[in-house]
Amino acid sequence: MKLWGGRFTKETNDLVNKFNASLRYDQRFFRQDIEGSIAHVTMLAAQNIISQDDKLAIIGGLNSIKSDLENGTLVFDTESEDIHSFVEANLIERIGEPGKKLHTGRSRNDQVALDMKLYVRFELQRTDSLLKDLLTVINNIMKENIETYMPGFTHMQKAQPVTLAHHFGAYFEMFKRDRSRLESTYERLNYCPLGAGALAGTTYPLDRELTAKLLEFYGPTANSMDSVSDRDYVLEYLSDLSIIMMHLSRFSEEIITWNSNEYHFVEIDDTYSTGSSIMPQKKNPDVAELVRGKTGRVYGALVSMLTTMKGLPLAYNKDMQEDKEVTFDAIDTANDCITLFAGMLDTISFNKDAMEDSAKKGFTNATDAADYLVGKGVAFRDAHSIVGRLVLYCLDKGIALDDMSIEEYKAISDVFEEDIYEAIKLKTCVEKRMTIGAPGFKVMQEVVAKNEAYLDEE
Repeated sequence: MKLWGGRFTKETNDLVNKFNASLRYDQRFFRQDIEGSIAHVTMLAAQNIISQDDKLAIIGGLNSIKSDLENGTLVFDTESEDIHSFVEANLIERIGEPGKKLHTGRSRNDQVALDMKLYVRFELQRTDSLLKDLLTVINNIMKENIETYMPGFTHMQKAQPVTLAHHFGAYFEMFKRDRSRLESTYERLNYCPLGAGALAGTTYPLDRELTAKLLEFYGPTANSMDSVSDRDYVLEYLSDLSIIMMHLSRFSEEIITWNSNEYHFVEIDDTYSTGSSIMPQKKNPDVAELVRGKTGRVYGALVSMLTTMKGLPLAYNKDMQEDKEVTFDAIDTANDCITLFAGMLDTISFNKDAMEDSAKKGFTNATDAADYLVGKGVAFRDAHSIVGRLVLYCLDKGIALDDMSIEEYKAISDVFEEDIYEAIKLKTCVEKRMTIGAPGFKVMQEVVAKNEAYLDEE
């Protein structure tokens, strides 16, 4: 049933109907549509625009539609243009004349703006909850690995020794910032567009403050034209999701690398791995690879929406119907990726010996050897050169700095003494780094405790 048929004398072309219809995808926010309609008629009755009896009849009908959709008694048809016309047509069929009063003082423009805001608000909160679960997994791993030594990297080359806790702590900070971005988006999003009408408000004495309160918004939006044409909150949420996916993709790349035979830092649990159809020895990190791959899909949704919105004049334009499919897909993709990645991390095993051995063989303690010489009175530039010669010697011999004899050390510089071995131990190298943000034991203990307090805040 078309809500706008009175103006027309000809039937709409079938292809136009299919091209124009959105029910196949906007049906997913039927709950939000019904929730918004209940708030709307509650306000209409409070303002004596409709009677209390009509209000009760409409709310009863709407709740029955919601219940029937949830239990499968009612199914979405192919005749309705969108979720709004589907709900209204079913309501009129169920309760008769009172159902025709549902749309009093309302346009589909402010109705769809409301539905989209309610849906995005709900999903944004779900994304935040999933990120909190992921952060809990990360912090648990940090807590258990404050003394798990491994190489830190720059330029994909081993650089200095760190700990697994320190490395994972970097991702904790990233996802913590992601939650902060979601919170900021929520703050700007949470104003109610209902009551804006098509673009210029309405002559009915609507109480927009009441409607906003019923729907748990901070208040009504301030400009009716902006209310129906604003999709900034969609763009912001898609931007937030894109950054989250970027962080997940970086993390995935490291897990994939660490899972390789060359590194063997991690063993991904069988429940989060797959095999090869032809190579029986293979155990593939498909979850991490798919997360990395799906990042582009979420980026695409953001670019698509930016492109859709970039040339639109005020106020509402049909182009904005394109906000739904890409946004729904991006939300589903990102939330699934967060969930699966958290599960993979929670079940992963770490090969601590391989990590420590890799740090030793990668000369990650070379800087500390130079600092040792500086402590003995050698100028840093000279110390840098001496240790460079040590590394060349070790490369030629196929050994680590820890494996050199004191005679070999002294052959390059007689400043070295027996205490060099203690100075370049991985534990010593890490423990000396005690500034805020460094991987030292006490520092990381404090970080883990702060993380726990942060996670317990809500």
